[in-house]
Amino acid sequence: MLIANVKSILIGFAQDEQRLSSALAYGLALAAHARAHVTIQALSLRVNAPYSPIGDIASTLAAAENKRRHATAEAVVEKARQDALALGVPCTADAPQLPYDELTFAFATWARVHDFTVLDADSELLSLTEGVLHQALFESGRPVIVVPRTADRFACKRMLVAWDGSAKAARAVNDALPFLRAADGVEIVSVAGEKDLSRSIPGADLAPQLERHGVEVVVKNMVAQDGDVAEALRQEAHAFGADMIVMGAFVHSRLRELMFGGVTRSMLGQSSIPLFLSH
Repeated sequence: MLIANVKSILIGFAQDEQRLSSALAYGLALAAHARAHVTIQALSLRVNAPYSPIGDIASTLAAAENKRRHATAEAVVEKARQDALALGVPCTADAPQLPYDELTFAFATWARVHDFTVLDADSELLSLTEGVLHQALFESGRPVIVVPRTADRFACKRMLVAWDGSAKAARAVNDALPFLRAADGVEIVSVAGEKDLSRSIPGADLAPQLERHGVEVVVKNMVAQDGDVAEALRQEAHAFGADMIVMGAFVHSRLRELMFGGVTRSMLGQSSIPLFLSH
């Protein structure tokens, strides 16, 4: 399965000694399928020493911790280079270490010069991974694939499109066309429950557009039980055997730095299937 028109992939992960990155394994496998170049960023926070009345002890400890973190990230990067080489994937890899705001901002700028970004899912609010995801989605102008901990093998034989007729959903579908074209089966799902879809363009009108691009689709309309759209999407994705869910990403405008929209947040926290997100 060749994923056409994908030439460059950015993989980012927060260096965590307690958890291996699913995004790294997934992204390398995807790059091999697409015959794409991959850029790997093992991200680590720089510790800043607080003011200490006892002189340089805090600064010394902070410098030692930063050195340890950087050495760990460099070891992971070197292993990733060897894995990419074994797969025949051209690779550029680095282990940037910066303060939180600088690191998340820099990653979003790197994402702008790649076709899309691959990141780990993380349900912890305000974690480094969460911050990187926010910046990549809302400041890079590029789509993001979010990989849950249980999914480190790339596949896109069956794709589910979460369609609500919004501009964000339309953007996600267009961005995901290389994957949709490569799929054996694509289902467009519209779930009523969280908002009124009666005035939105239906999935049945999206289907001909995708078929013109060589994508065969089926269309399904659902009503969410108790208004839980995210749970309805998860259940349908599992029933369909989806390898990936394509959807637009929403955020609460007044809490942009802190909170995704309800369905987006629920999918990020509980989906066992990779999410292809655009904003």
